[in-house]
Amino acid sequence: MMLSLSLWKRRVQTMVRYRLLWLNSVPLFLTLLALVVITAFWSVHYTWQNALNDVGSKLSVANNSIVFLQKEQGAELRGFVESYQFQIKLKERDSDFTNWVRDQAGKYNSDYIALHPISYVDQLPATIVKALSLGISRTFFQVMEQDDLNNISPVLASKAYVVNKEDNSIEKRGLISRTLIPIFNEHGHLEWIVDSGILLNNSTFLVDRIRDLIYPEGDLAADNYGTVTLFLDNLRISTNVPLHNDFANKSLNQGRAIGTTVSAKVKNNVIENGERWVNRAYVYNDWYISAYQPIRDMNDKVIGMLYTGYLEWPLLKQYLQNLVEAGVTILITLLLSTIFVHRGARDLFQPIEKIHYVVKSVQMGKDVRIGDLGLNNHHELASLAQQFDNMLDQLQQRNLEIQRASKDLESKVESRTASLHEKTIELEQYIKLLKQAQDKLIMSEKLASLGELTAGIAHEINNPTAVILGNTELIKYELGEGAEVISEELDAIMEQIDRIRNITRSLLQYSRQGGIQDQVTWQYINPIIEESVTLVRTGAHKRDIEVEFDFEQPPRVEVNRHHLLQVLVNLQMNGIHAMNSKGKLIIRSRTWCEEGEERGAIIEVEDFGNGMSAEQLSRIFDPFYTTKREGTGLGLSVSQSLLSQTDGEIKVRSQLGKGSVFTVYLPTKSNQQQYDNLVG
Repeated sequence: MMLSLSLWKRRVQTMVRYRLLWLNSVPLFLTLLALVVITAFWSVHYTWQNALNDVGSKLSVANNSIVFLQKEQGAELRGFVESYQFQIKLKERDSDFTNWVRDQAGKYNSDYIALHPISYVDQLPATIVKALSLGISRTFFQVMEQDDLNNISPVLASKAYVVNKEDNSIEKRGLISRTLIPIFNEHGHLEWIVDSGILLNNSTFLVDRIRDLIYPEGDLAADNYGTVTLFLDNLRISTNVPLHNDFANKSLNQGRAIGTTVSAKVKNNVIENGERWVNRAYVYNDWYISAYQPIRDMNDKVIGMLYTGYLEWPLLKQYLQNLVEAGVTILITLLLSTIFVHRGARDLFQPIEKIHYVVKSVQMGKDVRIGDLGLNNHHELASLAQQFDNMLDQLQQRNLEIQRASKDLESKVESRTASLHEKTIELEQYIKLLKQAQDKLIMSEKLASLGELTAGIAHEINNPTAVILGNTELIKYELGEGAEVISEELDAIMEQIDRIRNITRSLLQYSRQGGIQDQVTWQYINPIIEESVTLVRTGAHKRDIEVEFDFEQPPRVEVNRHHLLQVLVNLQMNGIHAMNSKGKLIIRSRTWCEEGEERGAIIEVEDFGNGMSAEQLSRIFDPFYTTKREGTGLGLSVSQSLLSQTDGEIKVRSQLGKGSVFTVYLPTKSNQQQYDNLVG
């Protein structure tokens, strides 16, 4: 009595013996199935790729063969030109020389040989003419029109006729392998050009020779054959692709697919795009594993194609035969393995079912044990049953221990959490103190620089103030409405007033902390540089330092104007201090470009002081390191820190005894943070 599918499904889901059989059989079946699939896939992939690589390599060999045959053609013509008879007739200027040359074509394996005068170069491309003028012969493919073939020989023109089997039109052009050799007179001037050509239309010699070379006997299966074709555009003009599979018994003219065309897909890829094409293709009346490459003329224009390939179905037949044999072998292996697994698992069914019964009973709260299974004491299932019974004995005791450990763990977690909270508060306090210390260090450096600047600025303010006060009082008191008489003095007063305002504004902005100057804004850097020079000009004059500008117009960048001003003042003061007396400080602005892309702006501060050694250069950005007797050693460290807030950077290069160049890199836009208060 046969069981229904639903009953078998329920047994597999509920009964251990069937489930164990299923679990042992299914992985084996899936593994073998996967093996079949993987074997088939990789076999297809490898076989197909190997076939494509093979036909592609044969195409390369065919192309090399054509190149070699063209070299032979050139060598034949060269031998003719260097022959004794040719040289004698050339020297004697025989009146029948041209006709004699034409009649020698058959002796030198050519369809024609012609002798052209020097005027013939007007019909040739410049590249060919240049090579010939240098004494270099050229061999190339060329498509000749019917008129050109008739001019050579009417017989040659008729041999070029190929009937298109699709529309019965006649292709009258000819694909020629052509060789040109220059001949110079005794004065070294180009006088003659010897022209030789081989017509490839309806020719079987070249394609059969290439086929025998790349498809030697035994290379393909007995029911397969290799083919080679030459195309003029998309028309087969020379081929050994058969019109019928048993074409060997037919005549060459009737048995070859001359006059048929290539598929549109191949034509588009090879003729129109000039690309090499390797894949399966429908060739005349069957599928072939094919390879095509363009044939180009002397102007590098695609004029035809070279093809090699062989039938696809014998390869598929062999592959399917191998796949069936492998599949039958795997199925037999699967059947034998299933029988072996079923017999080997039978002895495990009953002990496992008893273990399953005890497990279910324990789940229901019963106090039962597996006991003796009737197996050898060394059997794994017997050991498992004994260990399971021991586990059940220890289960209650372990549950009690777990409950006690859980209570202890909760107590420890609460204690550790409180301690971690205290450490977090303490760490936040340390971070806050560290921030305050950093701010104090910045202000200390700023105030140290400000002290030196104040003395110079006071001197700058006194003189223009005296001028302003004296002239203003004189104008108001004496002249009244007649002030136009001393307009020059009034202009001087206004200039001094502007000077006082600029100096005072710069000093206040430099020394002020907080507020609008701490915002990151879009800025042109040249005005900021000029403002920084105003702040250090007095110190430069005192040391007889000349400040020179070399400005471009860099793009606007995202900067903190107040911070950049502080950085530039620090770098300029360092440069002034590096030159004890009488020197020059050069300040440049440039556009920062890398790999052709605009990155931002660059400011260079160059002095001609003592310079620095390699050891000093490696430490100048360290806090509290200085090469001056006075100073805190924080200037460069703080400057680097300020610039890094907007992704800026200071780099330095220096040569001992010649001076230093500090370069400030300012990116167009900072990537570290977003600012909502940018000012255009």
